[in-house]
Amino acid sequence: MKTSDLFKEYIWLLNTIYQAGKISFTDINEKWLRTEMSGGVEISRTTFNRHKDAIEDIYGIIIECDKKDGFKYYIANKSVLREDTIQNWMLSSLTVHTAVQEGISLHNRILLEDIPSGDKHLQTVLEAMKANQCISFTYQKYNDAKVKTYSEAEPYCLKLYKQRWYMLTKVKKQFRIFSLDRIKSLETSAQSFQLDKDFDAEGHFHDYFGVFRDETMPPQKVVIRVSKAERPYLRDLPLHHSQKEIVTTDEYSDFSYFISPSDDFIGEILRKKDRLYVISPIELRKKMLKNIEEMGKNYKKLKKV
Repeated sequence: MKTSDLFKEYIWLLNTIYQAGKISFTDINEKWLRTEMSGGVEISRTTFNRHKDAIEDIYGIIIECDKKDGFKYYIANKSVLREDTIQNWMLSSLTVHTAVQEGISLHNRILLEDIPSGDKHLQTVLEAMKANQCISFTYQKYNDAKVKTYSEAEPYCLKLYKQRWYMLTKVKKQFRIFSLDRIKSLETSAQSFQLDKDFDAEGHFHDYFGVFRDETMPPQKVVIRVSKAERPYLRDLPLHHSQKEIVTTDEYSDFSYFISPSDDFIGEILRKKDRLYVISPIELRKKMLKNIEEMGKNYKKLKKV
């Protein structure tokens, strides 16, 4: 069997068990026989066990059997599939890929977003991170004609945000964030580095929105009022992991966050237009109003053109 076909089966099996919560081997086979992959042949117990072991080895996802509940299979470590984990991202991406391939005849009726940019240097960065090797690269910001060179930089982590890969790098003992798609050239160095023992990639971005940390904007409590129409969207897809619904009425809800009110966060609020607005802190309300006034001035200028 082709390696690609094996991976399709792994993803199908993992997704089937994940969606079911708990499922028996008999029910798995019933679902399997409805797919084109099966060719009308059931999964043998030996093949199932091999797939189960491969899923644990490759993805770190453990499938166990609950003998007390009718010998049903389930994912024992569901926490690795929370929204912000690499396992969840891989599972989601591969599930979509497999589903699209299964429905290849519908290719002109399935519209996808562009894939993440910057993947040209992704493998090199991953290898450097794994070996704790420094990297040297040239970088050009948007709206900047100069191409800068960074030598002996220490790649700490990668973060995917809005279809772009960002690299958190320590340069001259200071953390800097770089977009991979703005890197012109990149190579690993013979110089190695020691990762800070107390470094926590998730913790680094924990109280921030997006990828850019503004040290002048310390994390604080922010309260946003959300319209009745927008409320269900935020409930299903929170703006930030700290989101809490603290007031609920027939017309609106108030959501609180503990977050740095950075420009990225402000931009996300402005994107929602009149469907939500800042209640507190007052300084952030004033900053929002200033942004809105500047936008209004730009539109008034257009009338004179």
